[in-house]
Amino acid sequence: MDSLFNTYLLPFIIIAAKSIFLVTALLINIAFLLLADRKIWAAVQMRRGPNVVGAFGLLQSFADLLKFVLKEVIIPTNSDKFVFLLAPFVTTVFAISAWAVIPFDSGVVLADINIGVLYILAISSLGVYGVIMGGWASNSKYPFLGALRSAAQMVSYEVSIGFVIITVILLSGSLNLSEIVNAQDGNFGFLNWYFIPLFPMFVVFFISALAETNRPPFDLPEAESELVAGFMVEYSSAPYLMFMLGEYVSIVLMCSFATILFLGGWLAPFPFLDFIPGFIWFALKVCFMFFLFAMVKAIVPRYRYDQLMRLGWKVFLPLSLFMVVATATYVVFV
Repeated sequence: MDSLFNTYLLPFIIIAAKSIFLVTALLINIAFLLLADRKIWAAVQMRRGPNVVGAFGLLQSFADLLKFVLKEVIIPTNSDKFVFLLAPFVTTVFAISAWAVIPFDSGVVLADINIGVLYILAISSLGVYGVIMGGWASNSKYPFLGALRSAAQMVSYEVSIGFVIITVILLSGSLNLSEIVNAQDGNFGFLNWYFIPLFPMFVVFFISALAETNRPPFDLPEAESELVAGFMVEYSSAPYLMFMLGEYVSIVLMCSFATILFLGGWLAPFPFLDFIPGFIWFALKVCFMFFLFAMVKAIVPRYRYDQLMRLGWKVFLPLSLFMVVATATYVVFV
């Protein structure tokens, strides 16, 4: 009985406790990053932003959560009710499950698997199913059009993200996210990070991440002026909240992914700052990437759909292929 407990039950309890802690911390941080997103947008437009609920508006996200949870769930009469309610759940679960392989510090990771990069690519690719299910199950032409737009957009930019990741893998020689960070460690601090030799790929990854997560200026699946509210037009209350939660979790995931691939993860920018814990550097870099996401939302106008597709297939794809060949040539011959 003791061997059964030590072999199976105890590891399961430990993993479950770590998972609950990770999800709780992630959701609390998402609440404050959402507030930061609104505050940055307001500052660019010279407004105050949320400032009523709690000190400086710090509790605004929690008030919005309470409002969404207490509202009535409205389901269209002719919709596929099961798929309609399953879609936001699928979106949120896939977005959160990708965090299992993100290393916050040396050894601080839920699952330190050797194919962490492939795991994140696979899970983020599955996120489009929630959008398609929601658009189709609503039994309305506007959500369906929004879902089709989203599917085409996310598939298009996943190709570019894949080639960007290949260039990083060629330099680091590993699919393990912790090993990728360790490969950027050196005596020259931030000069060893991959955003310097792979700066074009860093830009391509950042813009592709905007399109992958449906962020402005690529928020065409939910463009209010064209599609009412895109694939979410029939959603309200908690299901709508889960769609938005899944979107913001994916945004922060992409910020963390960029931090690991290009900004040295938990590494300090200068060797003499190594005494500061690594997870603090990781959090600061993620916040910096999120600030870039928020600024793009505030200052860049929305693209037309043809411009979006042209950028993905005619600019990013050839550039990514060229950089893969150039990086492979450097690794083999230099």
